[in-house]
Amino acid sequence: MVAFKVLEKMKEFGIDGLLLINDSNIRYISGYTGSDAYVLITPDQKTFITDARYTEQAQMECKDFAVLEWKKTVEPLEAFIAGAVNKLGIGKLGFERNYISYDLYDRLTNEMPSVELIPTQNIIESFRYIKREEEIDCIRKAASFADTAFEKILGIIKPGLSENEIVLELEYYLKKAGSEGVGFQTILISGKKTSMPHGIPSEKKIEYGDFITMDFGGLYKGYRSDMTRTIAVGKVDEEQKKVYEVIKEAQYRGVHALKNEVCGNIPDQEVREVICQAGYLDYYYPGLGHGVGLDIHEAPFMGIQSKDVLQTGCVVTVEPGIYIPDWGGVRIEDTVVVNDLGAEILTKASKDLIVL
Repeated sequence: MVAFKVLEKMKEFGIDGLLLINDSNIRYISGYTGSDAYVLITPDQKTFITDARYTEQAQMECKDFAVLEWKKTVEPLEAFIAGAVNKLGIGKLGFERNYISYDLYDRLTNEMPSVELIPTQNIIESFRYIKREEEIDCIRKAASFADTAFEKILGIIKPGLSENEIVLELEYYLKKAGSEGVGFQTILISGKKTSMPHGIPSEKKIEYGDFITMDFGGLYKGYRSDMTRTIAVGKVDEEQKKVYEVIKEAQYRGVHALKNEVCGNIPDQEVREVICQAGYLDYYYPGLGHGVGLDIHEAPFMGIQSKDVLQTGCVVTVEPGIYIPDWGGVRIEDTVVVNDLGAEILTKASKDLIVL
């Protein structure tokens, strides 16, 4: 069914062949779990191109594809692709404009002067926008790994440990729970560093009275989850409590604004209203959330300028934060699937303020 829909999309672009370059799009269409691959799609054939390191793997995983082995030391990539394009009789070749390098585009153009290269966008991504039930199940599984790791890490956090030491343990617990790896590079920051939405873990030691923000996710069959929790160590002052409760309420409002056919700017408006009333709107950025799947950041996106329309089966994050320079910040994030009734939260860890 997906293959047929891809051909229909190709007709819209006026192409008789499509070259895929993006790893996630290739995995979605073929089931291939490796790297260094290219896919050619025509109405008559699906061709998979890789080198000798991955040929056997591709033959095992890509049953409906003709697998061609590119000998890297013998022939340039552009010449090998051109040979396949000519054999398939492609006259108008679409390519993924968001992912091809100018260098490869230039080499392909020179190698195939008689073939018209046509930029395309979002052909495969349009099918990834709404998740099938089996995809949602994979994300649900990845979310459960994150929940388990979070509960475990609470038992070891204490003053004197470094951010890097906690990251090491957190990622260990993720993998022990069953995660194939980390869903993305873990963010774990403490103290005043929590004002940085994507701060980098360091050798900074945890101190009494610190906020710690942990943004991490699990990985299952290539699908990812994304969760953020902010906790406190030892004590919290009144300002910390206030900011935390504002974000907790804002996140609740954002989640409950999700439903089928809602534009991605509507949940953001709900969140902004809560934060504005509390007097922290100047410290709310960079946006409310994003889609999650084979990529950690994919459509749909939610924010003040979003025009993406949520639909049943979309999996998104809801992650409002307040970030105050030289003070700190709070973010709470869940991975959520939109359904006909509203939304289901896949990450189940507590959002109450935890003080260790």
